[in-house]
Amino acid sequence: MTAVPVPLYQAKAELFKTLGHPVRIRVLELLCEGPAPVRDLLTAIEIEASSLSQQLAVLRRAGIVTARREGGTVIYELAGGDVSELMRAARRILTDLLADQGRLLAELRAEPG
Repeated sequence: MTAVPVPLYQAKAELFKTLGHPVRIRVLELLCEGPAPVRDLLTAIEIEASSLSQQLAVLRRAGIVTARREGGTVIYELAGGDVSELMRAARRILTDLLADQGRLLAELRAEPG
């Protein structure tokens, strides 16, 4: 039995669904700065270890991050540089959206009414 190929738009939707959690986004932001041990991620994110572990597992299964052991420490890192570019693109998009909203708000405040 052969697998039915998934349309590209569906694969993209699955990727964005995987990214659609605040903890996962924060993990990716931190890993854009370079590989990090779990303890550093825990300190930066301030959530339960079990919750972080669950979110890291989702990212690992999706192939977005990789993990390696160094002694008793697990180090996580981005699987590729494209993830960093995606995070930068998201920041640019949000910056533009917020700038447009700020201009609209200023116009609304300036109009009598």
